[in-house]
Amino acid sequence: MSSSQLYNDSHGRQTGFTLIELMISLVLGLIVSAAVIQVYLINVKTSSIQASASELQDASVFGLQQLEKKVRMANLGNPDTQIDDSKANGGIVLTGANLGITAYPNTGYLTRRSGDASVGTNGWSGISNIKDVPSDQLTIQYTNVTGAVIRDCEGAEAAVNETIIERYFLRQATGDTSAGAIKNLVLACNAGRVIKANGTQGATVSSTFGQAGQELIVNADQFKVLLGVQYSKGANAGQTMYLPSSAYVAMGTDKPAIVSIKMGLIAHGTTPVLGSQEQTTFTLLGQDNVLKTDTSNRKQVRTSYETTTLLRNARVVSVSTRL
Repeated sequence: MSSSQLYNDSHGRQTGFTLIELMISLVLGLIVSAAVIQVYLINVKTSSIQASASELQDASVFGLQQLEKKVRMANLGNPDTQIDDSKANGGIVLTGANLGITAYPNTGYLTRRSGDASVGTNGWSGISNIKDVPSDQLTIQYTNVTGAVIRDCEGAEAAVNETIIERYFLRQATGDTSAGAIKNLVLACNAGRVIKANGTQGATVSSTFGQAGQELIVNADQFKVLLGVQYSKGANAGQTMYLPSSAYVAMGTDKPAIVSIKMGLIAHGTTPVLGSQEQTTFTLLGQDNVLKTDTSNRKQVRTSYETTTLLRNARVVSVSTRL
């Protein structure tokens, strides 16, 4: 007979659990159950955070390293090491003159900031998951003077003496059908050829440029770019400052040379973190960003990355003035 059943003691009296004992047992059982559930939820949340952080580490950090590696190649093979928006073969492509094609019309394929003109079906559109702050686009070019075949950011072979152009921008992931305000975005790279190995150059860049490109970094929300410029003369000689591309182009004819690129990226993991409040505000390159409102409330881990890349193939020649 179990302890919960009534039984007769040696004096024939009927005994059992009292109401108070049952209530105490019930309360203790509930406390133990609540503790077990709490430990389980904490373990699930911790596991979700670790999984999401791992996704960010694998995709974003690795992708940014590859992006930095490519950006450092900008202006390779150009004998003119002072980069601006007017010199042919300039490593940072801001105008058609940088391509050696003065009348090149497709501004949507050049280095652009949010609010600038956009042209082309697969051109930069400024899409982002940040409220009222579109993304930027970075376009670079370099000549393969390594003496061996190399590969562009899409994996295509680039022969010796070919001039490669690459643009980095956000677009919606292939096959994404997101109905909410927050889209599934990727940082893509699109590459082409300005000058072929035989030295020929047409009125436009190669037909392989201006396409949707290959995915470089998945789960992106925002991509921003600033140009690092250094003055070679005047009161600001030797000083470096960072400007958006539109502000640099608007500076006039006597512009400082571009010596570095500062890039910022907001990215997220795909694993939802249960029981947590989704982060919605971020600071990127000194600018405040607020995530778009989405009824799906994905509760994904998001973080911002910033990196500054010096252009190894660019330098400033100081100009001294004798009194």
